[in-house]
Amino acid sequence: MAEQTAHKPIRTRPDDTWRKWLTPGLGIKRWLVLLAFGFLATSLSFALLIVLFFPALADLFTLRRAVLLALSAVLGALGSAALYIGFVRLNRSILAPFARGRRQRFIDVMVDHARQANGLRLVALGGGSGLPSVLRGFKGQTQNITAIVTVADDGGSTGKLREEYGVLAPGDLRQNIAALADDESLITQLFQYRFNSGGLQGHSFGNLFLTALADITGSMDQAVIEASRVLVIRGRVLPSTLQDVQLGAEVRTAERGLRRVIGESQIPSAGGSIERVFLIPENARAYPDSIRAILNAELIVIGPGSLFTSILPTLLVDGIVQAVRASSALVVYVCNIATQHGETDGFNVADHVLAIERHIGQGVIDVVLANNAYPQHNAGENTHYVAPLPADHALRYRYDLIETDLTDPQRPWRHSAEKLQHAIHDVLAARALYTETATKA
Repeated sequence: MAEQTAHKPIRTRPDDTWRKWLTPGLGIKRWLVLLAFGFLATSLSFALLIVLFFPALADLFTLRRAVLLALSAVLGALGSAALYIGFVRLNRSILAPFARGRRQRFIDVMVDHARQANGLRLVALGGGSGLPSVLRGFKGQTQNITAIVTVADDGGSTGKLREEYGVLAPGDLRQNIAALADDESLITQLFQYRFNSGGLQGHSFGNLFLTALADITGSMDQAVIEASRVLVIRGRVLPSTLQDVQLGAEVRTAERGLRRVIGESQIPSAGGSIERVFLIPENARAYPDSIRAILNAELIVIGPGSLFTSILPTLLVDGIVQAVRASSALVVYVCNIATQHGETDGFNVADHVLAIERHIGQGVIDVVLANNAYPQHNAGENTHYVAPLPADHALRYRYDLIETDLTDPQRPWRHSAEKLQHAIHDVLAARALYTETATKA
């Protein structure tokens, strides 16, 4: 028989948090003492003033009233100075660990935080590389940003991780988390880093990070929350659904007629015109937090992004469009600047809007925001701009159409975050929504 070993009960140490505040080098004790002195001095000053205002009590003292008044003033000045210096230096000591790397004073950070905390409640719907332009444009204006993104991607790094680990597609979540983070931060650059060789070739570090977090926390939505904390993003990123969905399409080709293609990554290479896209399962339920964000929004922006593989997969999730219809928010659709090979070849603005109407019906969108600049500098031979809405088209009477230059000077096939933000701001200003929101703040 194995020898039995008696174990002494483990004594739990009392909470020693208060002792840690007295650790040498923190710069805490001296300012606490100064605060105590300031409190004592101002209290005594206040007491002397009370005596001065009650002559009966003053008779009990041998000091003359003038001496009491002078003493009260001196103690009050010393106490107030001690309280101010002690409070400022104590806060500086406490906040010093959080100030590393900051270029702004804390008061400026606090004012900026308060302004953004009361900013516009914005929900952006879509995914891919287009939606981040909206997030980058508004993240300096408000912290009340919610990006609701598709999880139907099955190509590249995302597809491999979905197949091998059974996780929710991390790619679009990663791109939009990074868009809401500090672009110059090293951790943001690390999050976007993609391996170019070896066994991890093609994988993004952010995708691997989210997959690992999903395994640790038990779900991708919790992984996104933890990753958002690490990158200290302004706003939040939510999946459109937590179900494992696939994207399918009905594609018409001259050779084979209408056929079904399953898999988001397979659709652009199907070699035909896309007539309809759908989710498998078709009744995939929306993530509850996404529905709440839409219902609470003041502005909903749909796009920009791949029409059939980013925007529509988000809108087709059961509950998303119903929530958009029920919301009192202004709904703006941002049309793409350039056509996308395999998806929207030859499309104009009307074709984009009509494709959305075929899938979700009319009466969802209030404003269509489209580009009307077609620069050739930096465009390259593969850039084919989306043609404008014809002058006599019926959609001009169905929607509030705003046409303006939205191109990025360096990559004119993409939206400029700054131009996009200004254009949407102008729409809000014209409808007086922006002014009303600022007044409430």
